[in-house]
Amino acid sequence: QVQLVESGGGLVQAGGSLRLSCAASGRTFDTYDMGWFRQAPGKEREFVAAIRSSGGFTYYADSVKGRFTIFRDNAKNTVYLQMNSLKPEDTADYYCAATRYYRVSYYTSNAYEYWGQGTQVTVSS
Repeated sequence: QVQLVESGGGLVQAGGSLRLSCAASGRTFDTYDMGWFRQAPGKEREFVAAIRSSGGFTYYADSVKGRFTIFRDNAKNTVYLQMNSLKPEDTADYYCAATRYYRVSYYTSNAYEYWGQGTQVTVSS
């Protein structure tokens, strides 16, 4: 089992940057595929980005491609989401998630067994 704790959220102006971190407990972090999702008020949770356990493959939602970067440091048991050129529509609670299994459906919430508590990101115009 793994526990996830996100940090790094906050208030930023449009065009700015934030880096979210997700620290994982346990000694097998490097066997988990990781994902970032977000949920805006009144909307469903949506996929943002995912990274395979080795870090060799990454995936992005079209809405963030070219602006966000997901990466991980397995030695630190941490996955990051670097967010640049932020837009007001990026405002949401951001969640990291983990799965022990290789899933082709990495872009769906159901693919992940473990979730963090979320961190809030607000982008002002």
